[in-house]
Amino acid sequence: MAESVPVRCPTCRRENAFTPPTFPCACGAPLTLPVLRGGVPVEILHRTWQASWVEVRCEVCGRQDEWPAPESGCACGTVVRVPVAPAPTPPPPNFPSPGRPARQPAPVPPASLGTPYGTPYGTPYGTPRPAFRPVTIRTARDCVTAAEQYLKWLGYADVARTQERTASGVDLRGTGLVAQVDPTTHATALREIECVWLNGLNDSALAVFFSLAGYARDARSRADELHLPLFVMDLTGTPQPVNDPADELIKYGAAGR
Repeated sequence: MAESVPVRCPTCRRENAFTPPTFPCACGAPLTLPVLRGGVPVEILHRTWQASWVEVRCEVCGRQDEWPAPESGCACGTVVRVPVAPAPTPPPPNFPSPGRPARQPAPVPPASLGTPYGTPYGTPYGTPRPAFRPVTIRTARDCVTAAEQYLKWLGYADVARTQERTASGVDLRGTGLVAQVDPTTHATALREIECVWLNGLNDSALAVFFSLAGYARDARSRADELHLPLFVMDLTGTPQPVNDPADELIKYGAAGR
């Protein structure tokens, strides 16, 4: 797992620990985004496709590709884009000196790529879950798919997308669970939180919310009062907990409900 770095929220000034995401390069080596330690995070108010990607060079094969820009969610509901160190200029070819063979890079063993929450103890008998495999978000439909996979990872094996999004906004249903996903670029409003909570109440089920752009302050406060888990999602498809109920859900999963 990559080393976490402190990220200060520009809204509430809280300092949060952020672990840079890791992706598999085309050469097979794990590539961790080089987050700029001490860089100034930028609050995401409006998303653009171009600003959501960064160029990073693989240190093993030298390949330079675009990857989802790292984002971090604060407990106050603010979502920021974490700055990444610019891709370095590739070094000149390493020509061997006479009589001395060129040094070859050490082979990179396969790595299990996960998230900061790759080994929670929420499964029966305290057995760690396997690392969560995120779904890269490029469309609104990908947001729902990522949330569905995450809930299955938490133990809701039968969770599935609703055939048609209801007027109430429920996107996913499973045994003892209803979930809504907001893929828009605007902070999720209070009404959305209360609607999904009422759906959960009617079904005697846990209500969960996933948002791409974070939550309005009153929506976050209401979710805390209702003990409703909130998650924010970045373009890697990795949900991050926003409140204590979400932390508890990650810790215990479906087995703890």
